[in-house]
Amino acid sequence: MWAIILSIVMAILIGLIGDALVGHNMPGGILGSMIAGLVGAWIGTMLFGDFGPVIADFAVVPAIIGTAIFVFLLGLIGKLFRKAA
Repeated sequence: MWAIILSIVMAILIGLIGDALVGHNMPGGILGSMIAGLVGAWIGTMLFGDFGPVIADFAVVPAIIGTAIFVFLLGLIGKLFRKAA
């Protein structure tokens, strides 16, 4: 049970850090940050491996980088849809 809670907290923190690095406002608040953290951790691990400190099965450094990439891409897609409408 504690592992799930710790994973959710880490996903939220990683999502907030990745969002702050890119400078976009992630839609969805805490839930959006959690989803971005989970997807970003997956992307970061796939692209960069699992180096650095590991907390709650998250390789922190690749997860933050992957989340920043994910939030940046979401921001670009959002801008494209706003211009198209």
